[in-house]
Amino acid sequence: MDVAGLGTFLLVLITFILTLSSWNTMYKKVNLPPGPTPLPLIGNLMNIKKGKMVNSLMKLWEQYGAVYTLYFGTKRIIVLCGYDAVKEALVNQAEDFGARGKISTLDPVTQDYGLSFSNGERWRQMRHFTLKTLKNFGMGKKSIEEKIQEEALCLVEEIRKSGETPVDPSKLIMDAVSNVFCSIMFGRRFEYNEEKFSNLLTNVNEIFRLMSNTWGQLESIFPSVMAYIPGPHKKKNTLSEELISFLHERVKSNQETFDPSAPRDFIDEYLMKIEQEKKNPNSEFTMRNTLLTFFSIFLGGTETSTTTIKHGLLLLIKYPEIQAKLHMEIDHVIGRNRIVNINDRNAMPYMEAVINEIQRFSDIAPLNAPRKVTKDVQFRGYSIPKDTEIYPLLCTVHRDPKYFSSPYEFNPSHFLDEQGRFRKSEAMMAFSAGKRICPGESLARMELFLFFTTILQNFTLTSPTHFTEDDVAPKMAGFMNHPIQYKASFISR
Repeated sequence: MDVAGLGTFLLVLITFILTLSSWNTMYKKVNLPPGPTPLPLIGNLMNIKKGKMVNSLMKLWEQYGAVYTLYFGTKRIIVLCGYDAVKEALVNQAEDFGARGKISTLDPVTQDYGLSFSNGERWRQMRHFTLKTLKNFGMGKKSIEEKIQEEALCLVEEIRKSGETPVDPSKLIMDAVSNVFCSIMFGRRFEYNEEKFSNLLTNVNEIFRLMSNTWGQLESIFPSVMAYIPGPHKKKNTLSEELISFLHERVKSNQETFDPSAPRDFIDEYLMKIEQEKKNPNSEFTMRNTLLTFFSIFLGGTETSTTTIKHGLLLLIKYPEIQAKLHMEIDHVIGRNRIVNINDRNAMPYMEAVINEIQRFSDIAPLNAPRKVTKDVQFRGYSIPKDTEIYPLLCTVHRDPKYFSSPYEFNPSHFLDEQGRFRKSEAMMAFSAGKRICPGESLARMELFLFFTTILQNFTLTSPTHFTEDDVAPKMAGFMNHPIQYKASFISR
């Protein structure tokens, strides 16, 4: 090595050591929770195994405890693990941990608008009105129940068309779940083969695929860098805007026949509110905010419920003894001819336990959506600076051995007492917790009960494939868990 080369090498080495030293000094000075030492620029990427984000974070939980610090690039993250730590932050200190962190893969489109992506007064106004509107519109009441019942029966009829031929149920389930949201938001359902509807759901699927692939993960970790790099992650923004344009078309269609005295659907309720707030300078009820609220509800609700049902049906094929017990309960409480209704849930503890266990085991959103502290916070003896992003890991809550006797097994007994009655578990957080708990929780619970019960009332599920325990375990795809692709035979009962 010549003198110039040696000098360059020493300069790089000294710069690296000084940078590492300054990071460590900063890291210790502010009394952050412990964690692996970050490297300059890339942070703790070396601690995250490719394609195994959840496993990597759970190993760090074992090493550093329930609260630790991690760096995604130069961005500092505080990770919370286990039910006790997550509850303490999201519920006991709900105000401090109540802000939404950046969802970098969607931020170029959402830009802090809409219910799921905003903070402060904008979020408070949108959440309050959305919850009130859902309640007035019938969430937990008959009108929405009837829409779900109708869609569940349509799904059964579509399934019957396949006879007993094994089929991939993914598209049919997504069609049905999406139609529930369409009925609520647009006041109408679509036929499953309707071109505009099919294109809409294709876009939704592709958005989630692009968010979850390698490019999407890099965008989450290095958003400022990836903003300037061309690649497939850019297509996600185009597809998102197309979905928002579709929603805008529906809004404009409603505006043409809008009657404030007789709101027909979710859109009309928002149009009324925009009109009422027109002269209020502090109102957040703008068209963009409204459209991004619809976008977040449709995108989030469709994907999570669809994936939960897909995974649940796979688990029931794997464990026919559980399916048989559900058939017995359905036959005893409902029979095979009457339409399932939500009041049946009170008399069906085993179905309730199985659905809760499906949600716990499938763990659809293992990393949760990121939070952010609203001020400098003291938490478990550590200092967390204002605006630091928080990752309350739901996977560690749902796999917490303190609250679930066999956390890595599918076991409905987690939600049953010794007398076979349904028993809630405080450590079941499929809808998150605290101020940012999913606003559609009641709708989703009703949807899952009516869909699962109606399907099992009409069919016995089998498959030509023998599934192993590894096959039915949730599979991480980007930042979400998905079941494997499979085919099922639906045998009429």
